[in-house]
Formats: sequence, structure tokens, C-alpha cells
Amino acid sequence: MLLAPGLGEVRERLDDAEPAWLGVAIVFEALSFGSYILMFAPIFCRGMSMRRSWQIAGSELAMGSIVPASGIGGLALGAWVLHEGGMNADHIAHRSVAFFLIKSSVNFVAVAVLGMLAFCGVGPDLSPALTILPACLAIALIGAVVLIPRIGTGRAPTEEDSKPRRLWLKSREALVTGTTESWIVLKRRDWRVLVGAIGYWAFDNAVLYATFAAFGFEPALMVVLLGYLIGQLGGLLPIPGGIGGIDGGLIGTLIVYGAPAAVTAAAVLAYRIVLFWLPLLLGGIAFFQLLRDMPKDGELSIRGSQGPAV
Repeated sequence: MLLAPGLGEVRERLDDAEPAWLGVAIVFEALSFGSYILMFAPIFCRGMSMRRSWQIAGSELAMGSIVPASGIGGLALGAWVLHEGGMNADHIAHRSVAFFLIKSSVNFVAVAVLGMLAFCGVGPDLSPALTILPACLAIALIGAVVLIPRIGTGRAPTEEDSKPRRLWLKSREALVTGTTESWIVLKRRDWRVLVGAIGYWAFDNAVLYATFAAFGFEPALMVVLLGYLIGQLGGLLPIPGGIGGIDGGLIGTLIVYGAPAAVTAAAVLAYRIVLFWLPLLLGGIAFFQLLRDMPKDGELSIRGSQGPAV
């Protein structure tokens, strides 16, 4: 790659990292971890204890460190645990979609708003291709999500349907119903959902900003946010630890937006180390606690299937 910095230069940058800023990055990632746990219970089961939310959501984040795929691997683990606790499978599928949409929506709304502000002259002087274009794409995606319920859930699968057809019908129903339920959850205005979703996104972005500061460079906020978004798209690839997918998206985008190549590579590497190890270590503790105290069959069935608690 023409934009890739030399490894020797990156190593020199790593040696010059400011420990205090790396410590700040670790604190920010811990706060992002806590935000995820905070919003987990009120989305899946409002009667769930914080201890159980810590165990299940923390285990999800540990799994997400190993197989990111935008958090889908972790959600699959959480779905299995919830089902073992007796929660209705349809409820799990619907709320998994709602959780994913709520967690991801903050990022796209931020890109849409800040992209338009940058295009209007707020912040660094960037070309329209780097401001209004990402904003329009984010708005288009948000609009597509809003329109999903109009597709309709479709008919229920029957025994006569082929396996691919049944999978499609179930997936369509889960997507449409889950999208609708995400709006229901947001309309409750539960502070745990709002603070958790915003905190998960904001503190994770702050980790990236802090790792840049550790190497003596402070990028514009818009640059960090867009780099973060592209990085998450790279994280859709099911690569262990997200190595290559997230890294390539972050480094390439940030360099295109004007960040120095060697500093960017070093900052993203430090960011990925924090992003990988802290959730893995904290989530590993939650996972071993979960193994010792798995939800008993029926523990979540009543709360997971009746209106007032979901």
C-alpha cells in the first residue's frame, strides 16, 4: 500500500507512547464495557438483575473480542444463555435485532449530523466527498431501517416449505418485529437504554481519540467518528479479533482524512489492543461466573414472555 507507513517508523512511535493517555484509553474502554451491560437488561428483560446482566452481556463482549462480526457472535452466545434460562425464542430473536439496531443507530445518527455540520463549515475544511456523502449514506441507511416495518412480517412458515424458505420467513419476521420493538423500547425512555447506547458509542470513540493523543496527535472529532464508522464496517468480517478488517478500515479512512500515516498506524494498533484485551479479560471473568451460575430453566421465561417486564 502506498499509504502504509514503514514498520520501523511505527515501532518508534509505539516506543514514544504517553502512558498516561494509554491509561485514559483503558478507562474509556471500561466505561464503554459498562455502558453495554447497562442497556442489556432493559432491552431483553427489564426484570433482569444487574448481576445477571453483567454475566450475560460481559460474556457477549468477551466473545465479541474473539469473533467480532459487529457483535453478532456475542449476541449468539447471549441468545443461547437466555434460551437456557427459559426465555421465549421469538422474544430473544426480536430483542436481539432491537438491541443491535439501538446499539448501532447512535453511530449513524452522529455521522449524519456531524457530516452535515462539517459540510456547512463547522470543524476542519474537508471535501464534500468526506462530509456530506457519508452523512447522506448514513441518512439513507437510517431511512431504510425506519421503513423496514412496512415490509410486513409475512406468513408463518409451514412444513411444506423448504429449509431455506423457512429460514427466510423466520428471518424476515424477526427483522420486522425486532425493528418495531426497537421503537417500542426507545419510546419508554428508559435512562439505562439511552445512557447505555450513547455511552457505548461515545466512550469507544474516546478510546480511539485517547490513543491518538498518546502519540502526540489530536485529530478532528469528525475524522475520529468517520474512521470509527468505517472500522465497524470492517468488523463485519468474521475474523478472530477483527484483525485486518477493523484495522484496515480505520487506518485507511483516517489517513484519507489527513492523519499522519505512522501516527495513525500506531494509534489504531494501540486502540485495537485495548479494544481486544480489556473486554476479553473483564468478559472472561463474567463468563466464568456465568458458568458457575447459569440461569435455571424457567428463570427468565415469565419475565421474557409477559408484557410488563419486557
